Amino acid sequence: MVLELGMGTDIRGCDYTKAAVRALKDALWHNSLGIAGALGQSADDMRIEVRIGVPKPEAVDRAAVLAVLPHGRGTVEVVEGGLEIANDAGTDKTVIANAAAIVRLDLA
Repeated sequence: MVLELGMGTDIRGCDYTKAAVRALKDALWHNSLGIAGALGQSADDMRIEVRIGVPKPEAVDRAAVLAVLPHGRGTVEVVEGGLEIANDAGTDKTVIANAAAIVRLDLA
């Protein structure tokens, strides 16, 4: 039904989960999906497939990302992607995560 895209960062601290959560919020918070009601379903009937791209997928807390979803049932897949940008001193990094939320409804 819908593909939502977002980007999130952690400027200091190199926190991959924080960047992933911000990316999903960016994707979701720019939309208001009224289509479920128009089809006689509730927002909680939505199935959301979340895909997050970060340089270190194993560093993302998937449950924290999933907790962002306000409605529906979701799954989270974290893949290699995004960016890491080291500071000039090489002592810290900025993490950039990308998110895609694929929203589906089962229709009769």
